[in-house]
Amino acid sequence: MAPHPGIDTESIKDELRKDLLNLLEGVRGKKNLVFEQSLAGPIGLFVKFSTLQDYGVDKVFFLENDNVDTSQKNVVFLAGGEKASQCIAIAEQIKRLQQSSSIEHEFSVIWVPRRTLVSNKILEEAGVLGDISVEELPMHFVPLDQDVLSLACDDAFGGLYLRKDPTSIFLAAKALMPIQKKYGLFPRIIGKGDNARRLMELLLRMRSEAAAEESTAASRLGMMPSATIESLIVIDREVDMVTPLLTQLTYEGLIDEIFGIKNNQAEIETSIIGQAPGQQPKTQSGAPQQQSLKRKIQLDSSDKLYDQLRDANFAIVAPLLNKIARRLAGEYESRHTANSPSELRDFVNKLPGYQAEQQSLKTHTNLTEKILEHTQAEIFNRVLEVQQNLVSGIDPTSQHEKMEELIARDVPPTTILRLLCLESTVSGGLRLKDLDSFKRQILHAYGYQHVLTLHNLEKMGLLTARTAANPFYIPVGGSSSGGAGAGGGSKITNYAALRKSMRLIVDEVNEQDPNDIAYVYSGYAPLSVRLVQAVVQKQHLLTLTRGLSAATDPPQQHANSQGWAPFEDILDGSVRGATFVKTQKPDSEAAAKSRHMLTGSGKEKVVVVMFLGGVTRTEVAAL
Repeated sequence: MAPHPGIDTESIKDELRKDLLNLLEGVRGKKNLVFEQSLAGPIGLFVKFSTLQDYGVDKVFFLENDNVDTSQKNVVFLAGGEKASQCIAIAEQIKRLQQSSSIEHEFSVIWVPRRTLVSNKILEEAGVLGDISVEELPMHFVPLDQDVLSLACDDAFGGLYLRKDPTSIFLAAKALMPIQKKYGLFPRIIGKGDNARRLMELLLRMRSEAAAEESTAASRLGMMPSATIESLIVIDREVDMVTPLLTQLTYEGLIDEIFGIKNNQAEIETSIIGQAPGQQPKTQSGAPQQQSLKRKIQLDSSDKLYDQLRDANFAIVAPLLNKIARRLAGEYESRHTANSPSELRDFVNKLPGYQAEQQSLKTHTNLTEKILEHTQAEIFNRVLEVQQNLVSGIDPTSQHEKMEELIARDVPPTTILRLLCLESTVSGGLRLKDLDSFKRQILHAYGYQHVLTLHNLEKMGLLTARTAANPFYIPVGGSSSGGAGAGGGSKITNYAALRKSMRLIVDEVNEQDPNDIAYVYSGYAPLSVRLVQAVVQKQHLLTLTRGLSAATDPPQQHANSQGWAPFEDILDGSVRGATFVKTQKPDSEAAAKSRHMLTGSGKEKVVVVMFLGGVTRTEVAAL
């Protein structure tokens, strides 16, 4: 796979692999490895178990199972240093092994991505800190694909918006700093949202600290604006809570909705996709096993067929698969027309590729059939209808009867909670009597354990009652918006105003040959991606929102502008959180000019987009 222009994700994988293997190599002899379960998937993206075995790993255990045995003298724990629960679990397991084993074990703890004061304190209070070796694995960004990096921080959303824990902002800054050191400073940091502003401020502080620590002139000259990266755009998830509440309608998005995708893998029942090639489990009598097992399938750009399908709206996936099947059949039949030994040899050389593509076609055809069953079901279409009515601005109270019917039909609680949160977010809250009614119905239908669920949703502002200070359609502008000049932004995202000003609803969508991002939700354009377009595709967005043709002077003038211009007033008045543009200047102007002359300005530049708090696969497809 060729490296993506601007940031080489393969080199990030190589560095992570090297760091982990060096740490394991530092523990001499055979060793048992105890993983925190949530780390096993991300680590599996850059190192295989067979490679770990080459570096002395005998057995692998999950920390949560508390079942590490005494078969090896060396025991290595790999866990997140930010979580007190994991630190306590490690301390307890070390004490158990010390008490129950006749072997004098040697313990090592590798904290990911860093060692913390909390982890030190817990291990010290447990009386085991002096008996262990402590190391760090700085695993910040984990490449999911050649142009997608992840912090692999599953708790980022709950941490930021429920517990108000800024740890993920700090980890994001720590992840971005190595990119700046390797490729140069982000020339501009452009962002929307209060947490985005905190990230920007933290990056500036880390840059100052790094400059103060550097001693040589050569290292100081390294902190200059990048010649390959144009800007960093930071989007705080809370500026657009509507998009993740909607059902994703791309092929990859629907696989995620129905089966779940974690670390580029989905676990699918073999009754749907069949056994892996070459595997046919049998009973003792020799007959094929009938029970439904699951197997993991890889979903990334290494599968060329999946790479063609993943970003497409699901409505066109079946015709695409039919077209690919006809092409493969034609290529395979070409063996009959081979008239010479060289033509036959060419066919034989291509045969493994045909077989792999044929197997991939079979897998995705079976997956598509299963997804089609789901999307053609009455419940799915009823939910989709309610979602589209809510985002398009239809009176939300007209949807309450449908939502009550869904509760009566015992749809999963997450489905109805998503609809209620969607209405609350789009409409500035529910009427108090409606909210109380839905709460009662949810508790009666799904159980009183959801009292805590409802409380947490209220705490995050996803499910609230409408108040006099927060009317149904919040007016745009005014001093209450937080001050456009100060970049303070609105206190709430006003979707009623943004439907028109940012063209969130597109009536006519060409799903076959899309010309706008709205195809990913069949008519709704994700606000988060519209914000990115406001920076990098001004001409297109101006044409959509203001009806200006490409030939007129005003849009051309704005198309060449930088930052948020000419959308600042819209963002400050209608989109939640701070709006900012920060230009990073080089430490040495003369050195920057020399570097610019050496590198030139003709290279293709990339824009780095950072989502704080999570991003959906459909938003990635829209980008």
